[in-house]
Amino acid sequence: MGLIPPNQEPTVPDNEQHAPDGIDTTKPSVSRVYDFMLGGKDNYEIDRQVAAMALKIAPDAPEAAQANREFLRRTVRHLAAEVGIRQFLDIGSGLPTQGNVHEIAQAAAPGARVVYVDHDPIVLVHGRALLAVDDTTAIVHADAREPAKILEDPKVRALIDFGQPVGLLMFGILHHLSDEENPGEVLGRLVAPLASGSHVAVSHFHNPGEALPEVSKQARTAEKLFNEHLGTGRWRTREEVLAYFDGLELLEPGLVPLPEWRPDEGDHATPGITYHTFVGGVGRKP
Repeated sequence: MGLIPPNQEPTVPDNEQHAPDGIDTTKPSVSRVYDFMLGGKDNYEIDRQVAAMALKIAPDAPEAAQANREFLRRTVRHLAAEVGIRQFLDIGSGLPTQGNVHEIAQAAAPGARVVYVDHDPIVLVHGRALLAVDDTTAIVHADAREPAKILEDPKVRALIDFGQPVGLLMFGILHHLSDEENPGEVLGRLVAPLASGSHVAVSHFHNPGEALPEVSKQARTAEKLFNEHLGTGRWRTREEVLAYFDGLELLEPGLVPLPEWRPDEGDHATPGITYHTFVGGVGRKP
């Protein structure tokens, strides 16, 4: 899998000439690279090239992606089955895959309502096909950087009752907002209208710093790769990620590497060094 010289336009293989309208197969997509890491098929050569570069830095990156999906499943199941949340707002939802939020939530609580939000055109194409016959779920084309548009969207308003507790899901999205875009403020604006008893789940790339120098070096190298080829990617410190939960009651076991958040027997991911570069937690709005 060769890399594209910086001044050369990539060629599009024959089997990618028929991509859905509006999908640019000459530029990598975060959603499609993530899909590749999960073993999905909704990705193109340019995405696989970026994934190959990432794998040279972090050979166990697919395990980390799997750990994120498993964290999502455990979180949604906990919120639906044990907390009693009946509506979920999934920001930066990514491409549909096995074990989607509405499937997990509705297995625990039939009729649970889910709104997916993403700005990637390919997510919209596949998401709308998946949700075409389900009136308890919807997908909205919006950018996490514009929380007001998300909160005011008619589809969001139709399915989400902000007078009742909401499960706000921010899996793998805040690390794609730069410091200048102030992800903490973005999250705060999304949390502000939520009712008491709402829960906020966050997973985020993590740089452990001097505590784990080898891991920190990998995080810095990966951050450089992401920003050169995908445009976004920020590995933040534990203190920076913990700040997202200011004003929330952090559920046990707190902010931890993803496989450590209430693991169960159905988990498969066993990350190596990348274990420490992806953390998550869940907070309750008091």
